[in-house]
Amino acid sequence: MLGIMSVATPPIWAQSGVHTEGTGHRMLTPGDLTWVEVPSLPPGAKLALIEGPLNEPVPFTFRLQFPANYQIPAHWHPAVERVTVISGTVNMGIGDKLDTQKTKPLGPGSMAIMQSKTNHFVWTKEEAVVQLNGTGPWGITYVNPADDPRKK
Repeated sequence: MLGIMSVATPPIWAQSGVHTEGTGHRMLTPGDLTWVEVPSLPPGAKLALIEGPLNEPVPFTFRLQFPANYQIPAHWHPAVERVTVISGTVNMGIGDKLDTQKTKPLGPGSMAIMQSKTNHFVWTKEEAVVQLNGTGPWGITYVNPADDPRKK
């Protein structure tokens, strides 16, 4: 388990009554999403799994909702991460330590593509929603292990 969702947890789209076809075709609206707490991120973030599971080598899609004045310390992921901003503004930077002066603000429609094992950090001034896509397994490793909320 990567600390995001339990392996035994069915995908959110299967739990939420999203329209599906026998071919695996899915259609959903924002109201179909089920948001859950994210133990691998600092308190306050919520996740809605759209496609997964995150711990297998298959395509994944999920959304993260961040509250205002939220910060994710420097971290990296084992897979390429494609982040699209859905709403709000997300400030992202590259480096080993969160530095609000070394970020780029990304508003709705903006995108960031983070290569695997690239140290980066995130912060918000306002509530924001981002969508992450990639091929798993997905996980998060904090540059400073003391920043990992799973260890607190």
